Amino acid sequence: MEPQRLRDMIAEAKAGDAAAYEQLLRAYGRRLYGYFLRAAGSHHDAEDLLGELMLRLVRTLKNYDERGRFEPWLFRVAANLVRDRIRRSSTRPAALSLAAEDESGQALADRLQADPAPVDADLVTREQSARLMTAMERLDDTTRHMILLRHFGEMSFRELAGLFGCPVGTALAKVHRGLQTLRKWMGESHEA
Repeated sequence: MEPQRLRDMIAEAKAGDAAAYEQLLRAYGRRLYGYFLRAAGSHHDAEDLLGELMLRLVRTLKNYDERGRFEPWLFRVAANLVRDRIRRSSTRPAALSLAAEDESGQALADRLQADPAPVDADLVTREQSARLMTAMERLDDTTRHMILLRHFGEMSFRELAGLFGCPVGTALAKVHRGLQTLRKWMGESHEA
């Protein structure tokens, strides 16, 4: 999004313009929903978190300092909501399967596929998805959230470093090592 347009939308939202909040949601909603969906594990929870985020945005946007970048600030608020939700539930969220169906009854894996697949592709996708989500659950919380924010929140390593209060190299290393660990665990479970 064009920086000046973003600054204008933020200023309008701070002034109480509901349309500006709606524009912010349109601009960032897809990425936020993707992050919430993978972090929380269900469409229902992702929608709840997105709604909570919008309420939190209405209450806290006045505290946003325009000298900083908006996206990392917004995703920091989102990550805090996810952590709060997990802490409140005192259990880890259920892993989201790519085989889970959306509102239209279509599996997420089917929506992501561009080429026609073999007959057993759905079963294979479900098995791989389940293995990946089980492996993701084994990662420490910080690494898991960094990977989710990097890939589904489309955040840069610099933004991750700012969000988690660590050097860029540390964020890069955590994501890289986390992905290596996932590949190793996926390979081990595939060989078993």
